[in-house]
Formats: sequence, C-alpha cells, structure tokens
Amino acid sequence: QVQFVESGGGLVEPGGSLKLSCVASGRIFSINVMAWYRQAPGKQRELVAIISPGGSTNYVDSVKGRFTISRDNAKNTMYLQMNSLKPEDTAVYYCNSPVINNWGQGTQVIVSS
Repeated sequence: QVQFVESGGGLVEPGGSLKLSCVASGRIFSINVMAWYRQAPGKQRELVAIISPGGSTNYVDSVKGRFTISRDNAKNTMYLQMNSLKPEDTAVYYCNSPVINNWGQGTQVIVSS
C-alpha cells in the first residue's frame, strides 16, 4: 500500500545536473533498503543506486563519481543528485524497495543538446 512519487526530471544539456526526489506515503526509509532504477528506451530496467537503513550506499559502475543517493527520513524523501550528465543517462527514473516492490510513474530525464 506504500506509494512512491518521483519528480525532478527534465531536459538538460550534457554536463549539466539534476536532482531527483522520491516521496513515500509512509515513514519507511529508515527500515527498508531503498533504490533508484532507470529504464532507457529499448532497454530493460536497471538498478542505479541503493541506500541501506544504516546509510551505506552503492552504485552501478556507469554512474560512480557522478551520482549521489541520499535520504531524509523525517520527510519520507529520497534523492538522487545527478552531475556531469551524459546522453546515455537518458531514461525514466524510478524509486522502489525490494521489500515493498511497488512501482510509481517515474520521472523522465533527457540529456541532449
């Protein structure tokens, strides 16, 4: 029954930055592993970044050093700071949890000149 709402996507030029937000309908970030995923045109959904209840993080190799996952438990909100964006980052971005497993609508990111 937990719902996720993603926002913050848009059109940005290569090298630019965006900050995505994910708001959950409940205080669940402190007790569940959370993750950002993305799905590029013609490709399957992939895991981008994860954050544990204890705050540890990990990233897919293609975004290491450029993306940062974080959360604000009091606001039931998770973030993905995206820097040095590349055209290959173009995708619809989703947040979810392996435990909750409920997909929202995602937010579209387009990196293009």
